[in-house]
Formats: sequence, C-alpha cells, structure tokens
Amino acid sequence: MDLTEEIKNEGGIWALEQKIDQPMDEEAGRLKNMYREKKSSFILLLRLAFQSLGVVYGDLGTSPLYVFYNTFPKGIDDTEDIIGALSLIIYSLTLVPLIKYVFIVCRANDNGQGGTFALYSLLCRHAKVNTIPNQHRTDEELTTYSRNTIHKHSFAAKTKRWLEAHVFRKNALLLLVLVGTCMVIGDGILTPAISVLSASGGIKIDHPRMSNDIVVLVSVIILLGLFSLQHYGPDKVGWLFAPIVLLWFLLIGGIGIFNICKHDKGVLRAFSPVYIFHYFKRRGKNGWTSLGGIMLSITGTEALFADLAHFPVSAIQLAFTVVVFPCLLLAYCGQAAYLMKNTQHVSDAFYRSIPDGIYWPMFVIATLAAIVASQATISATFSIIKQANALGCFPRVKVVHTSKKFLGQIYVPDINWILMVLCIVVTVGFKNQSQIGNAYGTAVVVVMLVTTFLMILILLLVWRCHWILVFIFAALSLIVECTYFSAVLFKINQGGWVPLVIAGIFLLIMYIWHYGTLKRYEFEMHSKISMAWILGLGPSLGLVRVPGIGLVYTELASGVPHIFSHLVTNLPAIHSVVVFVCVKYLPVYTVPEDERFLVKRIGPKNFHIFRCVARYGYKDLHKKDDEFEKKLFDNLFLFIRLESMMEGCSDSDEYSVLSGARLPENDTFSSVGDGILPENLAGMSSGKATSHTEADETEFLMSCRAAGVVHIMGNTVVTARRGSRFYKRISIDYIYAFLRKICREHSVIFNVPHETLLNVGQVFYV
Repeated sequence: MDLTEEIKNEGGIWALEQKIDQPMDEEAGRLKNMYREKKSSFILLLRLAFQSLGVVYGDLGTSPLYVFYNTFPKGIDDTEDIIGALSLIIYSLTLVPLIKYVFIVCRANDNGQGGTFALYSLLCRHAKVNTIPNQHRTDEELTTYSRNTIHKHSFAAKTKRWLEAHVFRKNALLLLVLVGTCMVIGDGILTPAISVLSASGGIKIDHPRMSNDIVVLVSVIILLGLFSLQHYGPDKVGWLFAPIVLLWFLLIGGIGIFNICKHDKGVLRAFSPVYIFHYFKRRGKNGWTSLGGIMLSITGTEALFADLAHFPVSAIQLAFTVVVFPCLLLAYCGQAAYLMKNTQHVSDAFYRSIPDGIYWPMFVIATLAAIVASQATISATFSIIKQANALGCFPRVKVVHTSKKFLGQIYVPDINWILMVLCIVVTVGFKNQSQIGNAYGTAVVVVMLVTTFLMILILLLVWRCHWILVFIFAALSLIVECTYFSAVLFKINQGGWVPLVIAGIFLLIMYIWHYGTLKRYEFEMHSKISMAWILGLGPSLGLVRVPGIGLVYTELASGVPHIFSHLVTNLPAIHSVVVFVCVKYLPVYTVPEDERFLVKRIGPKNFHIFRCVARYGYKDLHKKDDEFEKKLFDNLFLFIRLESMMEGCSDSDEYSVLSGARLPENDTFSSVGDGILPENLAGMSSGKATSHTEADETEFLMSCRAAGVVHIMGNTVVTARRGSRFYKRISIDYIYAFLRKICREHSVIFNVPHETLLNVGQVFYV
C-alpha cells in the first residue's frame, strides 16, 4: 500500500500529521528508584530531631508569649476561667498539632515536601485536575513522579471521575489552594509582627511608665534588621537556630514547673475536659469569642508542615513528642498557675511569671526565639511563592538560591521588601498584641481548613482509605476548626480583617495571572501550525537556510507553534537548524538532571528541525548561567548519536531514544526518537532522504552552533475582546498587562545575551 492510500484509509491529513509529529514517548524511562526516606541510625535521628527544632518549631514555640493576653483582653473575672482556658489549650495542642499534623498530615508529603502546593501536586498526579493540560505520559516515567494505581470500581476512582468531570471543580480546587497560599503569605506578615512585638514588650516590666511607642520602635528596628539580612539566607546563621530554640523550650518548661510548684498545683486538673464545658457554660458568648485567643496556642502548626522539606517525618515526630509538646504544656500550666494568684497580670503573664534572677537572660532568649520564629515563616513564604510561580499562579519574580547545600533555601527580593513594608505597617498601625492576634488567628484557621479539605481528597485518592476513616478524620477536624473559625468571625472588625484584605489582594493577583497564563497556552494550542504545511514547504522551508541555530521558545510540548509561521512568512531566511524549546513545570518537587531534557526530531532528517522539552519541578531553580544552553546541546548531540545507533535495528529490537519502551512491531520505522517517521515518508517533499551519518550530522550541528545561536521568543500581548464585560477588561487590559510589564522576562531567567535575542510580537484576544 502506498502512502497516499494509507493516508486516505486512516483519516487523511490528520493521520499524516500524527505520524510525522507524534507526541513524545518514553524517552526518559529509567529504572524506578523512588526517592524514599532513608532509614537512619538512632544517633542520626536524634541529630535531625535537634536540628528540626530551629527550623520547624520556632513559630509554635513562641505562642506562650501572647496566648493568655489575647484570651482575656479585658481581664479575668473568675479564676475558674483560667482552668477552662488551660483545658482548651491542652486539648487544642493535642488534637491539632500532635494528632492531626505531626502524625497524619506530615505523612501526606510530596517526597518530603510540605505545604498546600505539595498536596495539590499529589492530587494532580493522581487525577487530571491541573488546569493547564501540558502533561504527557512520558512525564509519568520520571523517578520522582510517584503515584498509586486506582482500581476502576473503587471509591477513589469514583472520586477521581467526579473531580475530572467538570472544569468548575478543577477551578474550585485551584481556588481553594490559592486561598490557603495567600493566607500563608499573610502568616509571613503577621508572625514577625506579633512575635517580635510580644518579645519586645518585656522591656516595660522593669519600666512600667515607658511609652508603648518605645516598644513599637524597638520592634520596628528588629524587623528592619531581620528583613535586611534575608539575602544572606538562613544557612549562614542556621546553626544557631536549633540551640536557641532548644534552650527556649527547656527554659519555658522549667519555668512552668517552678510556677506550678510555687503558686498552684491545682491547675493540673485542667487535663480533665469537663472544665471546657464549665468554661463555656459560665462565660457564654464571651467564652466562645475567647477561642480566637486560645487558637493562637496552635499557630505555627501550618508553618510546621510548610517547612517540612529538610527533615524526615520521624525526626519531626520525635522532636515534637519528646521536647516541644511537653515543654509547651508545662509553660501554659505554669502561666495558669501564676495567674491563679495574680489575675491582674494577664496582659504580660509570660514575663511576670519569670523568676527575677533569670529575667533579662530570658528576655534575650525570647527575643532571639521570636526572630527564629519569624525567619521560619518568612522562609516558608518564599518557598510557597516559588511553588506558585512554578505552577503558573504567580508572576515571574527573581529567585536567589542562598545555599549550595539545601535546595529549598531561597530568597525572593521583591517579596521580601513587600513583606517588610506590610509587617512594619501592621506593627505601627495596631501597636498592640490583641488586634494583631485577632488578625493572626483568622489567617491560621483558614489555612487549617484548606489543609483539611485537601487532606480529605488525599485520603481518598492517594492513600485510598476506607470512607469511614475519611469521615472520622473530616468530622473531627472540621468540628474543631469550624468552631475556631466561627469565633474569629466575631473579631473581624477588631483586626481580623487585615489577613482577609492581604489575602484578597494576593488572590486577585494570582488568579488573574493564572487566567492569563491559561489563555496564552490555549491560544498556542489552537493556533499551532499544521505539520503538513511545513512539509509542503520542503527542506528549505521556502526560505534561504543560513548557517546557525535558531532556538524557538514555546509553551507547546507537541506541534509547531504559531510564532514559527511569523518567521517563515515575514523573514527571507531561517537558520539551518531550528530547535523548538519548551520549558514546562510538572507537579513534582524536582526532576533529576539526567531526566530533565527530552529531545525528538520533527519531520525528515534533511529538514533539521528538532524539539527539546526541559522539565522542572516546583522546587527546581533556573540558575542564571550558561548551563541551560550547554545542557540542551549536550542532549541534542546525545539524541543524534543514539538515533544513529538504532537505525540498523530490526523492528523487534527497535527502541525509542532514551527509553526502554519497545516500539509497536506492526509498523516499520526508519528513524527513532519521539519523532518517529514511517520509511515510505522519506521521499515526500525532498524526493529522497538525505543519508547523514552520525559524524556528519554532529559535525554539521557543531558548525551551525559555531556560526551562532539565536534565541527566538514570543512577545505576546493579551487583550480582552471587544464587547467583553468590564471586569474582564479591567483584569486583562490593566491588571494582567501591568503584571506582565513588571515581571521578569524569560530572556533574563535563561540569561540570554541581548545581542542573540529576537522577539516576535503576537497579539491575541480573550
């Protein structure tokens, strides 16, 4: 059967195009070698648990500075209220940080990565919920692309089909993740404000007549220093964090024991939950609204999960159960015992309860612990901004890698200064812990609710738990968190509105940016060029082929981008070699270097057109050097060498380049790679295929590279269609256009020299 008949029988020109430019098969198939948590010796585990104190638990550990004051902002009327509040604190710490986060949520990590985007990435791998559909089956062959098989008739499969059925549900899931992300950014603003302000408040104990403005000024100076030193990264002073936080926990635990023994051992009866019932019965609505203050005892729990990356889960669990949990319980019990005898000191119970002999050393340690807590939250904010950027949900910003040892330690200058300004504005604007505490509580409880909803899907799709277990987890979590959420709603007008406004602004930016990114991708998909049209132009593409290599950047991993037609129709010449370069992010935390690049040939050999897909995870960084271009060409030469080696193979022995997957035995192929061509197509457009040896083609490519490499990038202008609604015009024509102007260009990210850059303008309407 000749080619014409074959095309006719298989559906015409569409079938021809599929044969010429097939999607990439399993080039990157490797031995499955999943990244698992290594079994550590007990000594190593102890060392990791010790180090985790400084990175993970700083925020949670500084809560005793301000919890009782925010619980009783108007003073204590009855000492029994102290016992009820202490009982609530004890069971909140037990249910949320200990049981939910440390022993359940932390196990739902993405190869050691935590946070809302890590949970979202897990879901994207187990269900097709990614709103930008740029994934391919070859991506599933990555060693870091772990996922479980779902049986067709299981409850997990039903949940998967329900999620995938409508675009609305995918968008709702993304919106939920973005809300959680924006609230974490709010934490990055409020944690330094309340922690440093509370620690600095200790100055007034010995100088009660000191103006509160002095405390605010000291806090602002500390915050300025903290944010100004961020560009050095925590790696430079990180070795100090763990000893400071360990000393902090031991001291607050020891002071707690001292106060229990000295003032009132009867506070230990608060371990009975009966006092919670009496507390609400006695205080009524005031008891309910006081939950906003009690909830501050579990702040830092969400940062615990976001900062998970550097330590194994077992080390996190050991540190919490052996050091953090008992020391926090002792600290709160000690403060409660002190307040039983000194109810008038509730506004500064922490500092008042410290023995006189160690007051000033404790003040210094408290200030240092507040700085460590702030650092952990700021680092978590940088990390989550990077993840959002990688998944197309945040404008491209400069990301600096501050450590050669730790992949996750980054610095984002633009975000750092925004956080600093907002943090200082909050500190100076409120001037007291109470209103900042109300704002902080609102942000924390929303993040916890988002985590709960995502965990429900993780339990169903990833862990495939029985629905009864899922129901128990959901019911217990939602009862506790919705109770707290209802309490913070009463304090919206007392500072609780701050994180909502901050989160609303960031949510608007992130959603509009994602919407614009999605529409740009859809435009490229719908306007890509027919491969048959390219073939019809012949090997010269209807132009003069001049020495050199043209790297055409596109968001498409298959097909010829629309930008190429601009070049072909508007320029008199094109480079001898054309490489379509697609850089895409996958829902995995990293892509190993040896699996990063996929290379294929497009069209017959004498066209000299290739495609290269560079894949990154949300934790991977583009380093600003020449490595990207060098690695791209290294993989291109490797492809040609492997392709040449396979050309002589029989049908049954042929493999796809860089893959261990067999090709179908009922077809005959003359070349391999993802751009597989039928043998009888070789005569089309060129009469006879040019038979280059490996050495000839490699030498040809090297000579073209020596002649010059030009980076061709699209400069796309997105604008709203005529007749669009006013909110769409504002979003696209003003907000998205402004974000595009201020974000980093791709040419800067890839360090493209200005003299080798060619921008091709495009306009499309949405």
